[in-house]
Amino acid sequence: MSEITARQVKALRDRTGAGVLACREALTEADGDIEQAIEILRARGQAQAARRAGEAAREGVVQSYIHHSGKMGVLVEVDCQTDFVARNEKFVDFARDVAVHVAARDPLAVSDNDVPAEDREREVRIATEQAAARPEHVRERMVEGKLNAWLDDVVLLRQKHVNEDKHGGKTIEELRTELAAETRENIVVRRFARFAVGG
Repeated sequence: MSEITARQVKALRDRTGAGVLACREALTEADGDIEQAIEILRARGQAQAARRAGEAAREGVVQSYIHHSGKMGVLVEVDCQTDFVARNEKFVDFARDVAVHVAARDPLAVSDNDVPAEDREREVRIATEQAAARPEHVRERMVEGKLNAWLDDVVLLRQKHVNEDKHGGKTIEELRTELAAETRENIVVRRFARFAVGG
């Protein structure tokens, strides 16, 4: 195992914003490989975010987006735990990005749990009819796969952000989890409303 240098720790801190001790531990575990250390820190951050998910998010912002044509607009509520994070530039930027995404993609619901039961049942029924000629063991997997593909398309947290240049094909949930890990707070996309003239 190689000796971890201060230069390596600084390089990792510059790229991740993690603390000195966390960077040193990740580099030690990764045997000095910065890319692997980044993955270790990301995994730890997501684990921390999952532990914090049960904590109440009572602060936040309501972010708006109005299309330049003036014919469509979006309101999004994104919550966090403290007003300090609610004023954080990255948090506000995330809320703005979610509003722009909602304007472009028009999702049906924020999460799987918010999808109306009748819509879910309709999709299962359609998938079951399409898979009717298949053997039963294949049919179940086909129905499940089609339902998941539909949920990926209509659920906000499952959708890949429309700005691929900025977000590299990450889903809204992945972006939310990264922000939660970075801020060390529970971040919740609570709700949205999309309005369009004539719609």
